[in-house]
Amino acid sequence: MAVSSSTVRDLFKERKLPFIFSLALLLLLILIFTFLLISGTSQKYAFYIAQSEPESILKGQTSLSYAPNPITSISSPSSFSSSPPPPQSRPRSGSDVVLRDVADDRDAETASIRWKLCDGKIAVDYIPCLDNWKAIKALRSRRHKEHRERHCPRPSPRCLVPLPQGYRIPVPWPKSREMIWYNNVPHPKLVDYKKDQKWVVKYRDYFVFPGGGTQFRDGANLYIEAIEKTLPEIEWGKHTRVILDVGCGVASFGGYLLDKKVITMSFAPKDEHDAQIQFALERGIPATLSVIGTQKLPFPDNAYDLIHCARCRVHWDANGGKPLIELNRILQPGGFFIWSATPVYRKDERDKKVWKATEAVTKALCWKVVKKAFFKSAHIGLIIYQKPLSSSCYVGRREKNPPLCDHGSMPNSSWYAPLENCLSQLVTRPAEWPRRLVSIPPSLPADAESEEAFYGDTRHWDALVTDVYLGGLEINWSSIRNVMDMNAGYGGFAAALVGQPLWVMNVVPISSTPDTLSIIFNRGLIGMYHDWCESFNTYPRSYDLLHASFLFGKLIQRCDIIDLSVEMDRILRPNGVLVVQDTMDMINKLSPILRSLHWSVAIHQEQFLVAKKGFWRPDEKTRI
Repeated sequence: MAVSSSTVRDLFKERKLPFIFSLALLLLLILIFTFLLISGTSQKYAFYIAQSEPESILKGQTSLSYAPNPITSISSPSSFSSSPPPPQSRPRSGSDVVLRDVADDRDAETASIRWKLCDGKIAVDYIPCLDNWKAIKALRSRRHKEHRERHCPRPSPRCLVPLPQGYRIPVPWPKSREMIWYNNVPHPKLVDYKKDQKWVVKYRDYFVFPGGGTQFRDGANLYIEAIEKTLPEIEWGKHTRVILDVGCGVASFGGYLLDKKVITMSFAPKDEHDAQIQFALERGIPATLSVIGTQKLPFPDNAYDLIHCARCRVHWDANGGKPLIELNRILQPGGFFIWSATPVYRKDERDKKVWKATEAVTKALCWKVVKKAFFKSAHIGLIIYQKPLSSSCYVGRREKNPPLCDHGSMPNSSWYAPLENCLSQLVTRPAEWPRRLVSIPPSLPADAESEEAFYGDTRHWDALVTDVYLGGLEINWSSIRNVMDMNAGYGGFAAALVGQPLWVMNVVPISSTPDTLSIIFNRGLIGMYHDWCESFNTYPRSYDLLHASFLFGKLIQRCDIIDLSVEMDRILRPNGVLVVQDTMDMINKLSPILRSLHWSVAIHQEQFLVAKKGFWRPDEKTRI
C-alpha cells in the first residue's frame, strides 16, 4: 500500500525516523534473502557436509554426515579404461595443450566441507581395513592370521590422516633406495630388532639401507648373483621378469632386482615388524600389505615367474598345505619357488619336522627340486622348486590329492575368496622379457576381435602418454616414482611408461569386464584386484601419482565419490598428482571435493583433470 506525501511529512514532524529506518532495513533484508534463495537453488551440485558425533573414527565410524545430494544419485557413462575416447574427443598433441584452472572458473561448483583429522596413536599411519580394531577384537580365531586380513569399517571413515611431524618431500629415486628421511617414517623398532642383519640403520636425519636381510647379511646383490649362479636357467630380466617376494622385510631383495630388469611385488602383513612395507614404499620399491591367512591373495592364477621366501615366517604345511597350494595357484607353469630358511639346512628336530611336512606337500603338487645349495660365506641354504609345465604328473599321481580345480568360467575369482585345496589349470607361458610386453598374451581370448582390441589399446596409450601425459600436462615427472593406475585395463598406461624411472601398480577393479589382470602379468607388469568402495592395502603417503581413466561412472552407483576422494587423499603423497580422464560431468562432480581439500585443480582438453595435493591438513583442534 502506497504511503501518501502528507503521511511522510507527518512522520518527519512527529520525529518517527527510527520507524522509517526499521522499515527500510526490513525491506533490504527481504531483498537480500530473496536473492540468496534464487542464487542457492541455481547451484546444480552444491552439497553441505555437517559434523556428526562419532565415538572414535578408528573404530570404523564416520566423522562426517552429509545431506542427500545429486552426486550420489547421478551416474555418468563409464567405459573400459583401455578404450580410446571417441575421435571428436581425442586430445590434441602436446603443442596444442590448453589447461583451464578450475578454481578461476566462476561457473564451477563449490563444496562446503568441514574436514576433520583422524585421531589416535596410529592416525598418521591409518589403514582403515587393517586397523579396524573393533572387528579384529570380535574375531573368534587368530590361528590362521585372520587378524592380519581385511576387515573394512562400515561406513567408510572420512577423516584425513595427519602428517608425521617434520614430514618432507621424499628423497628422490634412485637415492631413495639407499636412504630416506627419518621423520617421514619415524619407526626405529627395526633398527634395534634387526641390527645384526643390516636391514636398516639410523644415521642422523636418515634411515640408511645397507641392502642386508635375514638370509643375505652380505647384501642383496651378492645373494641375487648367487641364486643365478646356482641355477642359470633363472636368467634374471629375461626368463624371470615378474616376482613375488613373500615376507619381504624392507624389500631390499626386490629393490636390487630392479637393476636386473626384474619387477618384484614385495608383500608382508602389517605386524609387529613396525612399518616394513612403509619403508619399502618410501624407498620407491613396489610393495603392498598382505598375508597368506584364510583367503586367496588378490592376484590371478598363473601370474608370477618366481616366488621367493627368505625366512618369511609362513607355515607352508599349515591347514593341509593350503599356503603352498595358494602359491601353486599364482605361480606360472614352469615357474620357480625359492625357499631360503633353516629347515632347508639345519638338522634339529623342529626343523626336520617342518622339512618333512613341507616336502610331502610339494610332492603332492608335483613340484620338482631343481637345486639345493648352501652358501658357506653367509651360512645359509636354499632350495629351488619348479612347478610342472604339463599336467602329466597330476594324472599319474596315486592319490589325486589335492584334486584339480573346477572353476568353470571364473578361474581368477580371488577377491575375498577362501583358500582352496585344489590345483589350478596349467596354461601357456608368456614370451620372455621384453618381447612379452607387446606380444599377444596367452590369457587373451583367441579371437580376432580381442587381438585387435589389445593392439588398439597399446597404440592408444603409446600415443596418449607421449603426446599428452609426458609432453602436455604440467607434471614434473622427475619427481614421480610410485605410480598407481586405478583402472588398468590391459595395462597399456603402464606399458607406455616402461622406459621411465618409475613403477606402476596396475589395479583391476573387481567389477571390471573383462577381467584383465592375467593379461597384465603376461605382459611382465604387476598389479592386483581391488574394490574401490573400500580402502586400499597400503600406508598413507604411498604414491606420487594416481591415474584413473573412466573409473568413476559405474563406481558411484555403489559407493560415494566423497569416500573415494578421502582414500585418494590418504594414499597420495603431499605434492603428489592425480590425473583423471573422464567425462566433464564426472570431472565437475570430483573437482569441488578436491578443492575443498586444498588441492590445485586444472582441466585439459575438457576430459583430463590434473590435481595436485598440497601439505594442507585441517587444524589440529579438529581431530575426532
